[in-house]
Amino acid sequence: MNGAEALVHTLLKSGVDTVFANPGTSEMHFVAALDRIAGLRCVLCLDEAVATGAADAYYRVTGKPAATLLHCGPGLANGLSNLHNARRAFSGVVNIVGDQANYHRPLDAPLTADVEGLAAPVSAFVHRARSAAEVGPSAAAAIEAAHTYPGRVATLILPADTAWDEGGVVAQAAAPAPARPVSTRAVETAASMLTNGLPTLLLVGGRSLGEAPLLDAWRITQHTGARLLAERSTARIARGQGRVPVERVPYPIDEGIAAFAGIKQIVLVDTGEPVSFFAYPDKPGRLYPTACQVHVLAGPDQDGPAALASLRAYLGTPAVTVPAAAPRPQMAAGAVTPEGFAQSLAALLPDNAIIIDEAISFGRGFFANTHAAPKHDWMMLTGGAIGDGLPMSVGAAVAAPGRRVVGLQADGSAMYTLSALWTQAREHLDITTIIFANRKYAILLGELANVGANPGRTALDMMDLSRPALDWCQLAGGMGVPAARAASLDDLNTLLAASFDRSGPYLIELMI
Repeated sequence: MNGAEALVHTLLKSGVDTVFANPGTSEMHFVAALDRIAGLRCVLCLDEAVATGAADAYYRVTGKPAATLLHCGPGLANGLSNLHNARRAFSGVVNIVGDQANYHRPLDAPLTADVEGLAAPVSAFVHRARSAAEVGPSAAAAIEAAHTYPGRVATLILPADTAWDEGGVVAQAAAPAPARPVSTRAVETAASMLTNGLPTLLLVGGRSLGEAPLLDAWRITQHTGARLLAERSTARIARGQGRVPVERVPYPIDEGIAAFAGIKQIVLVDTGEPVSFFAYPDKPGRLYPTACQVHVLAGPDQDGPAALASLRAYLGTPAVTVPAAAPRPQMAAGAVTPEGFAQSLAALLPDNAIIIDEAISFGRGFFANTHAAPKHDWMMLTGGAIGDGLPMSVGAAVAAPGRRVVGLQADGSAMYTLSALWTQAREHLDITTIIFANRKYAILLGELANVGANPGRTALDMMDLSRPALDWCQLAGGMGVPAARAASLDDLNTLLAASFDRSGPYLIELMI
């Protein structure tokens, strides 16, 4: 058995059965091993950022890591932006990075790179196998690291000779360790803060935004009179009819500060302290008042859902039910607005859909206006590195066959990972992508004002995507994805409903 065969057997034995791959010469023995060993689904991606973004979403949906197959240091570098997002989402990802053979590396061939140096900023685990015998045990260690609660990025570097040499050993990753529990003292302190009469906010993120823990959080705040907010960029949040209607920390700096005005105490669960996305002249970095007391009930590496359940029990909170949501809305009509789009989406969304939100500036009003949709999961860009939406749609659809994935996608950021559409078509994935075609980097126009810049023609040209105009119907068609253009909400309603009734991918270019 060679090292590549040992790797495939170890992945399968350890529960990793999906690989998002962009292979090169150093990975050919791994690719060849797939013909001899059944059971591993290998999804071809034309860019490494698609592979890493897909693996991020796959973990968010399934709770188990997928692997990526990347080619040498430059291949890993191409995927780093979405590994940054995966790290921020606490997603478990196992990167398998091929590299120069051990004996060839000293010759400094063109693709020789500092793979460890590239991997370190986004990885909790980085290891280079030195022999075929090390490959299986090293892969098992990487899988164990990726499974570390609540999820970590692990990078395993495999020199080409470790793949083709004989002497491979199959290993199996240990079962994931449970999350660290919170202390009784942390629960007691949170309870005291929530009942001392001061204006208090319960800020929740991470896995505590699942349906059951979010219900516990809502019951706690209903019982104590505290406010409830979700973190700004949610990796995954349960939403829709019968679920808690929680809002998120706003992105714009002034709105973010206003959301915490008057708050004297904050209890954090599964998230960090609320800060602004960027620094702005003469504005604070922390969104909450200076005198506000902050208490961590559960950090991201602790069992936030169990902490909320313990806090609810400690407070003796009654098991009240969530009030019925407003009736599912009718489709909106007329000119395209954020509110009208959200209304039509809520009216037409299939049951148990997955929404991938990279709508950026145009999409800020979607969240508040879609709670009355059927039950669904909402996933967002967590690390701010744009170009994650199309790849995440791939990963979510691979992870959850039978569920419709709906990608809410800004046009500028979609260009970063356009080739994800090709993978959607190749795998015949049930994805509806809505491209919000304003043909500009609208978010940056707002940021010019926020930082106090005084733009002229040159600066404004840097935000303009209209020369030449992007034609998403042609771009999608060239990737094998059927597409149509909508100029009004009436057009959108027809196209959206039709896309949900068909299998496979579909793209709608919505002119805004």
